[in-house]
Amino acid sequence: MITPFDDSQVGRGAISFGVSSYGYDIRLADEFKIFTNVNATVIDPKNIDQRNFIDFKGESCIIPHNSFVLARSVEYFKIPRDILALCFGKSTYARCGIVVNVTPLEPEWEGYITISISNTSPLPTKIYANEGIAQAIFLEASEVCQISYADKKGKYQKQTAITHSKPE
Repeated sequence: MITPFDDSQVGRGAISFGVSSYGYDIRLADEFKIFTNVNATVIDPKNIDQRNFIDFKGESCIIPHNSFVLARSVEYFKIPRDILALCFGKSTYARCGIVVNVTPLEPEWEGYITISISNTSPLPTKIYANEGIAQAIFLEASEVCQISYADKKGKYQKQTAITHSKPE
């Protein structure tokens, strides 16, 4: 279900990742799309202007104040048909004004998670690649869903990179 999988929580000198008490702490890959308002365009979820983002690769990323980045998980997920996963930001980052947003990982969705990371603080904030960013909590259904994400042929199925919003 998770590749690569760390069967214990890793945290020495890093923001923890791996198996936690009731979930799995996912890591950030070293690829980022940093939002920029240089072009003074509108963010339109139906028509993303690629000029609004700067591609960056590195062991850490600085998020400008009152801005955000898109990133992806190190881990590739294959969610079973009877499981739904919800993700919540790690407290280490939340205490610095970082808000992590990940939509639910629906039954039979698979891919790398695209993660929106917002800096609500008035100062630039650093985030770290290959360290924990959010915790996934897995909920098992009492019965298998009638229509899974794969059945719907969801538009974000099997994403392999940071994926912008796509129109219907």
